[in-house]
Amino acid sequence: MASSIRCTRSSGALRSLSANARAQEITLPAFLVPAFAAPPLRAHFATSPRCHSKIGRAPLSLPPEVTFRVFDAPAAKQGRNISRSEPGRKVEIQGPLGKMNMDIPAYISIESNEESRTHTLGVLDYQDKKQKAMWGTVRAYLQNHILGVSEGHTAILRLVGVGYRATVEEKAITKQPAYAGQKFVSLKVGYSHPIELGVPQRVKASCPQPTRILLEGIEKEVVKQFAAEIRAWRKPEPYKGKGIFVNDETIRLKAKKIK
Repeated sequence: MASSIRCTRSSGALRSLSANARAQEITLPAFLVPAFAAPPLRAHFATSPRCHSKIGRAPLSLPPEVTFRVFDAPAAKQGRNISRSEPGRKVEIQGPLGKMNMDIPAYISIESNEESRTHTLGVLDYQDKKQKAMWGTVRAYLQNHILGVSEGHTAILRLVGVGYRATVEEKAITKQPAYAGQKFVSLKVGYSHPIELGVPQRVKASCPQPTRILLEGIEKEVVKQFAAEIRAWRKPEPYKGKGIFVNDETIRLKAKKIK
């Protein structure tokens, strides 16, 4: 009898312990067991669609004397995943100052409106970062080409310094012409010898004043790059304010170092 009473008491104690353990498991706070806690739900407050490229979606407007022609590329594969090396369309822009050509990637589309003389660019996949980046880049290049063949791009360089002057020469002493009829910009900016720089093709250089250089051309990249090459010989320094300045470039002067 004593053994049976002991067994019933032990079984009852085990039942109470197991019940207490179950109760503890059920009432255990969720922050103490992060592995079993449900992930918090994120609230999406934005209901509008993702914003497209502000530069790329702006339409290209043509002046009356400029023609914009698009030549189709060879048959390419269909779909959104198009590589950047895939051949695309070719655009020809012609105006009173010249003609320029540009290759367009295959994932960029061009919609033309002949009545309003506007052209709008688009991409196949708006979620692809590369396509979105090239969307605005291609549109900016085309806009520069339209301005180049209609009005042209210019760069004015100012030579600031005692004895600084520049001239445009037909021939150079230290360099040979890269093409027939090439002119050279000769700089006297404090060196023991004049600096001679060949003018690139399709760029016109002139010196309306001894301390001014005027660069004109239809390609913005070439004009700005040649202006940067000239400026590199005498970059503006901040103590005396001497150097070669491009367009509206300014520099803040520093106080002299006194020992």
